[in-house]
Order: sequence, then structure tokens, then C-alpha cells
Amino acid sequence: MNVLGIETTCDETAAAIVTVEEDGRGAILSNEVLSQIAEHAAYGGVVPEIAARAHVEVLDRLIARALANAGMALADLDGIAVAAGPGLIGGVLVGLVTGKTLALVSRKPLVAVNHLEAHALTARLTDGLAFPYLLLLASGGHTQLVAVKGVGEYVRLGGTIDDAIGEAFDKVAKLLGLAYPGGPEVERAAEGGNPERFALPRPMLGRREPNFSLSGLKTALRIEAERIAPLTHQDVADLCASFQAAVVDVVVDRVRVALRDFGPVAGHPTALVAAGGVAANGALRRALAYQAGEAGLPLVAPPLPLCGDNGAMIAWAGIERLRLGLTDDITAPARPRWPFAQAKDIPQAKDVAQVSAWADGRTAG
Repeated sequence: MNVLGIETTCDETAAAIVTVEEDGRGAILSNEVLSQIAEHAAYGGVVPEIAARAHVEVLDRLIARALANAGMALADLDGIAVAAGPGLIGGVLVGLVTGKTLALVSRKPLVAVNHLEAHALTARLTDGLAFPYLLLLASGGHTQLVAVKGVGEYVRLGGTIDDAIGEAFDKVAKLLGLAYPGGPEVERAAEGGNPERFALPRPMLGRREPNFSLSGLKTALRIEAERIAPLTHQDVADLCASFQAAVVDVVVDRVRVALRDFGPVAGHPTALVAAGGVAANGALRRALAYQAGEAGLPLVAPPLPLCGDNGAMIAWAGIERLRLGLTDDITAPARPRWPFAQAKDIPQAKDVAQVSAWADGRTAG
């Protein structure tokens, strides 16, 4: 089975060909990703209209390159998978219309993929991981802890009630005058900083529900930065190190709670999986590896090129669904919001914050 994957939900234009080998494992034959960092850098963030226009300008050539590098023609494909959301609606439409067109003219099955589900299933492409497993999905727009029970079977154990982890990293970078994209810049600056210089809070630490809240941490950092302004290079490094250490402590604690809640929902997990762009953060990976080891589990995290948005994960999600006979027709909608996991115990919601966390369908980024 050979499937083309198309990804245009945010600021990466991507196309890939993934195949299934005789042993049932996936193999990436080509994976083309074109970043738009240069187009958005002057604005300090992604401009949706610019992103959509950039996708239009390059997507056809990127698909052609992916096919050529895989040594295939459109006729050799067994299906076309395309991210149909969640994301910036202009970009999603560019990819979805392209995928629908290719499926129509080639008479190949179409799979409209949830971008978040694609992140959730990447560990099965890279490591052949068996269900069920605990997923920490952390990206610019999403922070969720999910019990992955099977294809299409996802139970949300917890999530953010305000900022996503990647969003918080980006906002801190902007506050401190670091370059775009902010997350990697904060991590680089933190390498030369003292993580104990600033006593930043650890929001939600010890709470019973495995939810996150990062807006207060971000505010605390801003107050410290204003208190010691003007900032030196070392001040910025120390602030970044202190912020990153606080985030890591919170994530480890929240994962510990989610592991406790996992059993009644899905049984014994096969692994702790970290996915999404924030999973590329080295400090977070090391802390999660230690936490997983304490729980007697392996940590499975995609190779760095597969942490961010890419076409290979879309193609693999398409393969997973095609193997179950799940396809879509030409009416498949583009969705700016598309929660992929059913929330646990929704009827027991006690406050607005919990409902907000459960209903989180923030756009990808």
C-alpha cells in the first residue's frame, strides 16, 4: 500500500509518500517539507493569509517532487491522505482541495485526516508501537494527555485550560526579544542559563486532574523580566532556563497523574509517547524518559524531523484508516477546529475551567 500525504494546516507545506512493507511496518519513501519561517519572521508569528498563499504557490511542485523521489507516479498510489483540520482554514482548504482533486482524477480513495490523530499515530510508523499507549501531544496550539486505545479510539485524560506549551514558549520568546520561531530559541538560550535564579511557579502541580495551565507562569516571567530590566544576555538566558525548568516540572507531574488514570480507561500502557513540535525539546525529552523509566515504560518520541508538521504522518494516518476500510468522499469538510479525542467523564464537569479543557479544539500551529 502506497499513500500520498498532504499537510498544509499551518506554516509548513508538506508532501510525502509512505508505504507498508511485507512485515506490516511503515516505510517513508519521500518526505518533502517546505517551511515558511522566512515569510512570517518579520511579523513574529504566522500570518494566515500569507501562509495560505504560500501553500498555493508551492504545493503542486512539492507533491511532484515527493512522487519523483519515491520513484512513483500518481497511478502507483493506493490512496491520498490530506490533513482536513484542525488548522488555519485558508491553508487547510488549499491542501484539502488539492487532495480531493488528485483523488478524483486518479480515482484513488481519499482519506481526510485529523492532523492531531496523525501526530498520535506517528509512533506506530516509526516504532511499530502496539496499542494502547499514553500520548503527550504538545505543539504550538495543543497540549493534551490522551489514552490511545486504537485507530479512532482516543480518550482525553487532560489538557490545557489556557495556553498550550508551544504557545507559551513562543510568547516568552517574543517577550524577551528572541527570534521567531520562539520555542527553539528559548531552548537554545536556556542552555547557557541558571534554572534556579528565578523562583517561577509550577501551576497545577499536584492537582488531581491531569490538566495544564501556563498563563500564570508566563505572567510571572514577565513580572520578573520587568523587575530587572534592562535585560542583559545572561538575564535572558536565566529567564529562559527558569521558565523551561518550570514547564518540565509541570509536564512530568501531569504525566504522572495521567499514568495513574490510564489503567481504568485503557488497561496497561505499552509506552509513554511524546508527539508534536514541543516533543523536539531536549530537556523535556530527558525528563519524560526518566519519568517513563520510573513507570517501567519506554519513552517513544519521533525523530526530530517528524516532531513538527510533515506529510509522512498524514500519509501514515491515511494508511491506518485505509487498512480498516475508512475513507471519505468529496464532501469531506475543512475544519478549523476538530477535537480528535473523547473527553473522560464529561458529565462530571465541576467548573468552567474543566469544560474549557475538555472542549479544547484549538487550531494547530
